[in-house]
Amino acid sequence: MKPLLRVLQYLRPHRGLATATLLCAACATAMELVPPWVIKIIIDDVIQAGQLWLLPWVAGGLVAAYGLKYVFASLRIRFNNRLEQTVVHDLRSHLFAALQRLSITYFENRSTGEIMSRVTNDTEHVERIFIDGLEGALTASLTLTGITIMLFSLNWRLAALALLPIPLLMLSAGWFTRTVHGYYQVIRRKSAELSGYLQDALSGIRETMGFGRQAAEQKRFDRLSREYSESNLRAMYLWSLYSPGMMFLGSLGTVLILWYGAGEVANGRLTLGELVLFLSYLGLFYVPINQIHSVNHMLQHALAASERVFEVLDAVPEVADRPGAVAPIQKVQGAVVFDSVQFHYRPDVPVIKGFTIAVTPGERVALVGPSGAGKSTLLKLLMRFYDVTEGAILIDGTDIRDVPLAYLRKQIGYVQQEPFLFNGTVRDNLLYGDGTATQARIEAAARAARAHEFIAALPEGYDTWIGERGVKLSVGQKQRVSIARVLLKDPPIVVFDEATSNIDTETEVQIREALHELTKGRTTFIIAHRLSTLQDVDRILVLDGGRLVEEGRHEELLALGGVYAGLYDAQFQL
Repeated sequence: MKPLLRVLQYLRPHRGLATATLLCAACATAMELVPPWVIKIIIDDVIQAGQLWLLPWVAGGLVAAYGLKYVFASLRIRFNNRLEQTVVHDLRSHLFAALQRLSITYFENRSTGEIMSRVTNDTEHVERIFIDGLEGALTASLTLTGITIMLFSLNWRLAALALLPIPLLMLSAGWFTRTVHGYYQVIRRKSAELSGYLQDALSGIRETMGFGRQAAEQKRFDRLSREYSESNLRAMYLWSLYSPGMMFLGSLGTVLILWYGAGEVANGRLTLGELVLFLSYLGLFYVPINQIHSVNHMLQHALAASERVFEVLDAVPEVADRPGAVAPIQKVQGAVVFDSVQFHYRPDVPVIKGFTIAVTPGERVALVGPSGAGKSTLLKLLMRFYDVTEGAILIDGTDIRDVPLAYLRKQIGYVQQEPFLFNGTVRDNLLYGDGTATQARIEAAARAARAHEFIAALPEGYDTWIGERGVKLSVGQKQRVSIARVLLKDPPIVVFDEATSNIDTETEVQIREALHELTKGRTTFIIAHRLSTLQDVDRILVLDGGRLVEEGRHEELLALGGVYAGLYDAQFQL
């Protein structure tokens, strides 16, 4: 019940809509109780008593009751739809905001498709609580209450007989709820697995085609799809036993009423109209009971989904602002110090071991070393994608853990080895650096990044749609767009994960010119892959096994004949 109570808390800001829905539901229920009473009047007073003059008035009253029921039901649906869409929007928005706050490790340990499933599929199932669950349970409860009062006011003995199957219905409902909830937890998990695989398969469709693995991927998809279908069927089979069973138990009440009521009419203690009236109300009595069973079935699916939604909302980020973290007033100069930094992903496997350096404002520093030496990890620590295990990283003398995350990352421009561009226009991607940039600033940044010429040659220039991950652009073009984006951000510190191994020489020259423009007057960290391009950096830091083993300029390190020289010779021989 706890997840349900948490979902219902989202109703608080919208009490007005909830109240309007409740009032309309109550009025519609009241109108639903009128027709059986009118039928009783027609049988006893019009037909048997021969008062035909009453018929037009009774018929008019019946039409009025049906009309008012329609009006109130229509308003109830309208108010409820507005309520559920507003509430689900709030829930979806809070969920996305929670994802934005989480640390990078959360996303590294889960597939994108699985996370998407929680934001879309699971949230949509939670929506059923408000579309069918809340409205259905409310309407059924009001109807059940009203009819119960009417039954006991008409004949308490018949009403007591009608309630005899209720304990069996309640016991069966409890068993069904416990059983089906577990089934739906499996269904939501299988749905997430299928979504995760589908997202991965579509992202890697070029690799699938290139390696001719279509048949193998089809088998994987079929297996996951079959598992998802079978998990749904288990819940459906259970419902196929439960729902007809509830109807059978409910019908026993009708049999008891007919058995006892027929004798009461024969003995003159009950009129025929009163028995018909009672049976009419009894028919209405079991409708909301069956409706509540259906709502319970739907609710278990929605609650299983809500548990997955609240897992995200309750997740605690591993990297977060410290209490009292305040952004400095003065402008960041860009002095960076790594002070005895140590870090591990797993306690038994240290990645960075006692790393210490001091970088002056505006200095251009290259990080080199064999694969797995810790180069990328150091820069992720600088941006606080992770927090250091021991030691500290300082910018202008302030521990980066003592300033807000948003402020820290605003001071750093990050150009990834494989630049990520969003599915939109070139302009959209450039404005990611500064959403307020004018066309003149956009073009100036693009020119500095050596990107304006190819952008202007695109079919719609800066308004050209570049597809998912910028698929319509070459690697070099994406790299230059990402550099222009950072130029618009205008940060004092730049992190560049160099990626020039798979581009032609002309494009490499353009990227280097763009990088030169980007790093002017900024503290720069470059992860270098081509050592022959490092002659113009101020300092080269050589890492091996998570330690700083050498530092100096290109010529100095070659003269040492150490790790750097070995890496350079290996590349030169290749």
